[in-house]
Amino acid sequence: MKNSLTLLCFLLLTTISCAQTQGNRPKVNSEEFDKKISKTISFSIPVMGVDELVEMQEDVILLDARPQSEFDISHIKGAKRIGFKNIDEEALAGIDKDEQIVVYCSIGYRSEKVGEKLKRMGFKNVYNLYGSIFEWINQGNEVVDKDEKTTGKVHTYNKRWSKWVEDGKAEKVW
Repeated sequence: MKNSLTLLCFLLLTTISCAQTQGNRPKVNSEEFDKKISKTISFSIPVMGVDELVEMQEDVILLDARPQSEFDISHIKGAKRIGFKNIDEEALAGIDKDEQIVVYCSIGYRSEKVGEKLKRMGFKNVYNLYGSIFEWINQGNEVVDKDEKTTGKVHTYNKRWSKWVEDGKAEKVW
């Protein structure tokens, strides 16, 4: 029984992973941005769409994989900053390895890499937010600053990457 349940879970996860790489990706506002995201990430971690996160935000651990300077400008309310190159293991204190974790960054590359590290550390339910904070903003969701106050700013990494935040959705800072 245990072996067949393990096999069933493996097949289900494989099917989900294959479906994501074959075009069943979460909805984003811009087809061009969707193409950029799908060429940038490898889908090594299951993705979650912004709509899905909005519905279940209270039930997940939200981790921001960006540097402190980007996090301070704005982040998704309730997120803990975990970083990218050097994971802040204090951010993981008290998190059960079975809890659902959603990691994000600007568009999803850094968060995918952090998600891979978390999986290697034994965390089982890790997701990458598809389109990350840029798509969160593009879909009209609020962000907060370092003082947890709602802000209209978003750190866009640099001028070149700022094009992926739709004009008028936020003040672009880099």
